[in-house]
Amino acid sequence: MSSNAWRELPFADGDASGFEICSKSKERKTRSQRRQDKVRGTKLTKVLSGPAENDTFTLPSNVSKMQKEDPSLKHLFAACVPDSTQVSGPRREVFVVKGDLLYRRSRIGDQLVVPQSLRPTILKLSHSIPWAGHLGQMKTFSRMVPRFYWPNQYADTVKMCQSCPECQLTAPVGKGERAPLVPMPIIDVPFSRIAMDIVGPLERSSAGHKYILVVCDYATRYPEAFPLKRIKARQIVNCLIQLFSRVGIPCEIITDQGTNFTSNLLKDVYRLLGIRGVKTSPYHPQTDGLVERFNKTLKSMLRKFVNDTGSDWDQWLPFLMFAYREVPQASTGFSPFQLMYGHPVRGPLDVLKETWEGPAPQRKCGELSYVLKMRDKLENFQALATAHMTQVQQKQKHHYDKASRRRIFQEGQKVLLLLPTSESSLLAKWQGPYTVTKKTGPVTYELFLPERRKQHQVFHVNLLKKWSEEEHSTALWARA
Repeated sequence: MSSNAWRELPFADGDASGFEICSKSKERKTRSQRRQDKVRGTKLTKVLSGPAENDTFTLPSNVSKMQKEDPSLKHLFAACVPDSTQVSGPRREVFVVKGDLLYRRSRIGDQLVVPQSLRPTILKLSHSIPWAGHLGQMKTFSRMVPRFYWPNQYADTVKMCQSCPECQLTAPVGKGERAPLVPMPIIDVPFSRIAMDIVGPLERSSAGHKYILVVCDYATRYPEAFPLKRIKARQIVNCLIQLFSRVGIPCEIITDQGTNFTSNLLKDVYRLLGIRGVKTSPYHPQTDGLVERFNKTLKSMLRKFVNDTGSDWDQWLPFLMFAYREVPQASTGFSPFQLMYGHPVRGPLDVLKETWEGPAPQRKCGELSYVLKMRDKLENFQALATAHMTQVQQKQKHHYDKASRRRIFQEGQKVLLLLPTSESSLLAKWQGPYTVTKKTGPVTYELFLPERRKQHQVFHVNLLKKWSEEEHSTALWARA
């Protein structure tokens, strides 16, 4: 494990003395970097930190005392029932004290009740660290729910995600009117149909990587990402062989019509392995919407963690792939890891919960019993996921086919402005916030830009986005 990766463990104390770190005594900026410095946005635009900046987390040990002293939890302590009480019938939840800690017992299990002073910490761990990936509101909430609970938890999650500076500054641009959506057929066999695409060229990383080969499974939504220096057919075939050794040989591979995917070498590999190659129509990436959406999510996560030059993006890939695989997907209702392996993955929040309450007891099970239970569990998961995907596809089509949403800004309102800032697609593009001074037309607004020579400029509404102030401004991460 590299020293940078060691430092990013959420409960590390920052001691990486066992690792040798080499750096140049003097670093000269390239012409591209100097040009980026000239066009980079306002002083309020977030300067994103990299793995070398060591953040350490101070772990509280008196959670039980903090629960009892929290006024917002007094009514929950008053409503406690014996630990032996189970949730059944119309009763959806009960509160119990177990091991001197307060829990909410519901149909999803026992959730540790979080006192008010620790809620921003849980929100940050669920959203803002590399292991969390700055994912959206539902994915952030879904990560917390099996482990923790507090009143108005979802509302706090929404506010935190909406006011996150990194998410606002790197959010994608909304789309306008679109053609009706034609959903892809639903696949229920893992890695029977996969989609493949290339992300890049990106900023050359310290290891020399410029591209990412992305592979997504249609049945489980399980993604794989391979950093590459070149995207020739031979490099792609080598990555596919690594993938096939773990998940088996697929029946179909969907790609665009790039020359690296239509080469004779790849055609020969398809023919020898009995794989059907499916090509998308030119200039219509929606045909391969699954991998395109993941590419968009992956680049969005990378933007929040890469350094100012974007040269360390490949160091973040393992963390961000974990973050994506851990949380349930809206299309299936399950996490990719759960559909792939039959059980949830143990992540940083589980480590935190076990630290406070102790490890869970191990359950003994015979080999045959385990195999039968796992087979039934995977079959049930996949059946539920298939039914959920059908419903979601119908809902997506209904919403996708609608016209664009009309947006109106008021005079004096704070907004973000979308302007090109660099040649790299991983650096933040939203700038601001700026103040709306007046509406100059049906879809145009004048903004006050204090750092520009021309301080009052007019922009189209498609380049503007509402700015939300961050509520949780407490310093939760102490510099080592």
